[in-house]
Amino acid sequence: MLSGPSGVGKGSVIAAVRRRHPQVWLSVSVTTRPPRPGETDGVEYHFVDQAEYDRMVEAGELLEHATYAGNSYGTPKQPVLDKIAAGLPALLEIELQGARQVKAAMPEAHLVFLAPPSFDELARRLTGRGTEEPERVRRRLDLARIEMAAEDEFEAVIVNDDVERAADALVALLKIP
Repeated sequence: MLSGPSGVGKGSVIAAVRRRHPQVWLSVSVTTRPPRPGETDGVEYHFVDQAEYDRMVEAGELLEHATYAGNSYGTPKQPVLDKIAAGLPALLEIELQGARQVKAAMPEAHLVFLAPPSFDELARRLTGRGTEEPERVRRRLDLARIEMAAEDEFEAVIVNDDVERAADALVALLKIP
């Protein structure tokens, strides 16, 4: 599992890993947040309304679920179990609450924290996106402080000061030949 604060570059690092190693399967989470420009349902996320999300939680269909920055997110359970059973490399992009839930449910899971080079750089990245209102960016930065303080809960920490270098470090941890 790869976790880290919003804006740290999880998506960019995972994209670099998958370009080189397309056999690495990436779990596609569900979310109640609206798609950002350029996002496609079923690719970046499965975009659902709150009623469908609540139904999935109630039915036990999510390996983990959490609310983050005012939106709900979760990892569909069955696809993860299917990939693991098939012996395929599986990667979850997940936030801190979800990582804790998955680790409790699956103690054998490996937690990797993707950290920014500095908090100031993280703030610059989030602000530079230009996709969110300043108040939402502030809330994401407040959450980032909490998440960064939890680094010691992870088996490994990768600093994303260079996407390709961070991808190399993640590949090494995934033990992909």
